[in-house]
Order: sequence, then structure tokens, then C-alpha cells
Amino acid sequence: MAGIGLALIGCGTVGRIRAELARETRAVEWLGLCDIHEETAQRLAADTQADFVTTDMAELLARPEVTACIIATAENDHVAPILAAVELGVPLFIEKPLATDPVESAQVLAAIEAAGVDAVMGYTQRFRRRFLTVKQRLRDGQIGDVTSVVTRAFMNRMVVEATHRKTQDRANLTPMVVSGTHSLDMSMWLMEGKEPVEVYARSVANTLADWGTKDATFGIFTMSDGTLFSMNINWALPVQWPGAVYGLEIGIVGTKGVIDIEDTHRDVILASEIGQPAGYTSKGFEPPAARHVDFIGSYPPGDLSDGMLWGPMREETLTWYNRLTTGIASPHATAAEGHRNLLLTMAMDKSARTGRPVSLPIQPEDLL
Repeated sequence: MAGIGLALIGCGTVGRIRAELARETRAVEWLGLCDIHEETAQRLAADTQADFVTTDMAELLARPEVTACIIATAENDHVAPILAAVELGVPLFIEKPLATDPVESAQVLAAIEAAGVDAVMGYTQRFRRRFLTVKQRLRDGQIGDVTSVVTRAFMNRMVVEATHRKTQDRANLTPMVVSGTHSLDMSMWLMEGKEPVEVYARSVANTLADWGTKDATFGIFTMSDGTLFSMNINWALPVQWPGAVYGLEIGIVGTKGVIDIEDTHRDVILASEIGQPAGYTSKGFEPPAARHVDFIGSYPPGDLSDGMLWGPMREETLTWYNRLTTGIASPHATAAEGHRNLLLTMAMDKSARTGRPVSLPIQPEDLL
């Protein structure tokens, strides 16, 4: 691709970041934006000097300049824009998930594969350098064969409030489906080649019950070769918790060694009498309390310096633009991996709901 004509659907927090990064590279020669909220779309268009802006998705995708598309709408609203973009046959960058309904996710994946579209998913944490380095160490066999993995994710509840304010369709907006999917994807990526055959999980709903979701889900996967994978997430920590969004720990034990990863961002701590920015922002969401302590670096997209974002979302986005223009291989998650992640997170939720282990793989219809 000589130059990218980028259609971006969804101009919220993440869409804004992707669009601003598009204007930092000559790879993107044309930028068109769409959001159902006209003020949001127009504001981003002005800030990025977009070439085209509309509230009509079909109008944007009909533009002859479009050669690639980013889907950055709310979690429940991915299916229609993905399918519309697939019809163009252009490369896609899709914020996770493909869908919040497992059957629809399978249908979307089938459409992508039938069209032969190069579609990747927004699993930004793959682009943190520590994880890229660990991935290479595992490829090189430096700890032998992996035998067990333990993953723990802690989040304050700002993401829950922001996500759930946008919709009353909350049945599948669980800790695992919305946020645990990131740490699950990371662990599955690091355990590449290992296939889960069973999962057993438990959930607790207390603090966030009024939002129609769970506080936490803990589970254990058994792989076909006997490897054990413990996956735990709690996204009900108080808003004053210093982690802006995500704090992750992963322990990987092999037959020849161990890798212990702390991605909790407690190495740089700010404490001040002045209330700090929440770290997490979203349309229609205002942080409910001032935060006076902050784990700097805990906002998953990265950190602002002199008006520019630095960190994994920069590397993820610009690497995708390079993927399109040069054909380089990249560590982006595929659409198939995104669909797999959804089924695994929903299998955890099913096990927690029924109190019984769930055999894997599982059909999407069995997760409804």
C-alpha cells in the first residue's frame, strides 16, 4: 500500500488516540472520521485536520479514498461497522471484541476469513517492551517447556462505571469479557501453541452488583499437555486506587527456569496535595473522586508528554500503519485470536455461573 486512506469509525477516547497518531505519520495520506455523536466527530476532525467527517458510516465507507479502516466504537456496537468494512475488502484494525455475543463473534470472524481480509485486534499490551522481550526469551527456550502460568490483574472501578454508563445491555460486560481479556490474551500469546481443554472458575458480585456486573472472576485452565494456567481479575478496586487502569502480574514457570513479570507500575509513584487527572477518560464519564496518589505509567495506552502520547498504543498503531505500507510482520492479535479470547473469557463466566468445569473448545451457541 503506497499510502493509507484511513476510515476511523468511533471517535471516543481510543479512536481519538488512533486518529492523532495517524496525523504523525506520512503513511496515512487521507483521514476520514465517523461517530454517531456529531459534536464528538467534529471536535476530533478539527483537532486532526481530518479530510472528511460524517455521522453516517455508510457515507464514510463509500468514499473512494478509503483503503483501511479502524473500528473503535463501544464494545456492544462492533458488529455492523466490521461487516460493512469487510465488504470493502480493506485491512481492518478492530478494538476488542469482535462482538459481545459469541455467535455474532463467530459470524464476524467467518466473514473476515471468507473475504481474506487482513484484520487485527487492539490488544495494546502486546506492545509493552517487557512483554515483547519475554516473548522472545520464551521463543528461544530459555526456561525450557512452560508448565504453569499465574496471572493477576487489578483495576480500579472507573472503567466499569464508564463502560456501563453507555449501555443497558450489560449481560456480557463482565470483568473477563471487557478487561480480563487483555491479560488472558497476553498469557495465551506467551504460551503460544498450548491448547486449553478445561476451565473452572468462580465469581463474586458485591461492590458492582448495582452496575449489573461482577467484582472479580478467578479461574484455572488445564492445557492439553497438562500445563496449568491460573487467571484472576478484580476490577472493583476503589477509584482512589493509584493504578490509573491496569496492574498486571504474570509468573511463568518452565522446566529449566522461571520468568516473573511485574507490570503494576509501582516503580514510579506520585503523591501530591493536588488532585491528579484520573488517568482514565471516556465520553460521558467524570471521575467521581480526586486522586492524590498515582502509579505513573499505569494507563494502558501510555503517557502524555508535551502533548504527545508515548507508550504501547503509539507502537501498536504506528506498527500497524507500517504493516500496511511495508508488509512487515507484527505481533498484533489476529481476528481468530480475538474470537478465541472471547470464547475463553465467556467459558470462565459460564463455569462461574454454573459452578462446574467447562470443557474446551466450546461452541459459541453453548455460551449464550
